[in-house]
Amino acid sequence: MSSELLKKVKQIEIRTKNLVNDFFGGDYHSNFKGRGMTFSEVREYQHGDDIRFIDWNVTARSESPYIKIFEEERELTAIIAVDVSSSGLFGSNAKLKRDLYIEIAATLGFSAIKNNDKVGLFLFSDKVEKFIPPKKGKSHILRIITELLNFDFETQKRKTSVKNGLNFLGKISKKKNIIFLLSDFMDSNYWDEFKLLNYNHDLIPIQIFDGFEKNIPNLGLIEIEDLENEKSLWIDTSNQKIRIKYASFLKEQSNQFREQCRKIGVKPIQISTDEDFVKSLKLFFKKR
Repeated sequence: MSSELLKKVKQIEIRTKNLVNDFFGGDYHSNFKGRGMTFSEVREYQHGDDIRFIDWNVTARSESPYIKIFEEERELTAIIAVDVSSSGLFGSNAKLKRDLYIEIAATLGFSAIKNNDKVGLFLFSDKVEKFIPPKKGKSHILRIITELLNFDFETQKRKTSVKNGLNFLGKISKKKNIIFLLSDFMDSNYWDEFKLLNYNHDLIPIQIFDGFEKNIPNLGLIEIEDLENEKSLWIDTSNQKIRIKYASFLKEQSNQFREQCRKIGVKPIQISTDEDFVKSLKLFFKKR
């Protein structure tokens, strides 16, 4: 690992670990249920106990009724799925979508290992780019951050297929997991797969968009390039009607995404690159 990359990893570790300690430690774990119930102990039957949990073997030996006590199995597995298509390089401010993906992924990863949960990483574009199976421990989450920082967003023009990403997650995730799906969701025809994955897992979509995509400033004649197919479009932002029309189109896309999630029973997190993602995550955990 180069000294520059090592420095970036350390900076993200310090920043995100502080966030976890301050805000997300308890909120993260209290928001997600375990995979099931595990046996804890037996105790003597008390009035009002469910007779279905009577331990007949112990009851027979002691000649008085005893019941089994179960506790929720708290160990969880979180998979952080990140859209690494070329649209992640878009950004009108100092921070690109890609930068926000990395910060959020690191924060969620450290939140998970703080609670002794397993964390995995899945990178996708219109194909599977990389999958790191879930494991525990600090060294593992540092590897995940390194992979994200080291991933080459720029050399190739990568398209998006949320559908292909969801299909892959459905195949490798046999037990119920928490799946954080980070993308700008500039894609279509994936809602059937989205619904199926959410049925089998706890799916949390995190939609990242740029501030420019919701509030276009007057910059005169500008060229907007689709980074995934290299097509360009010139927009005259000095024309207020054009600005309003384009902003309205992007807002409608965002509203449609939120409405589709609502129909499926999912609450998405929508975060702009010019907003504080900490507030958005904190609000999500409190409302959940």
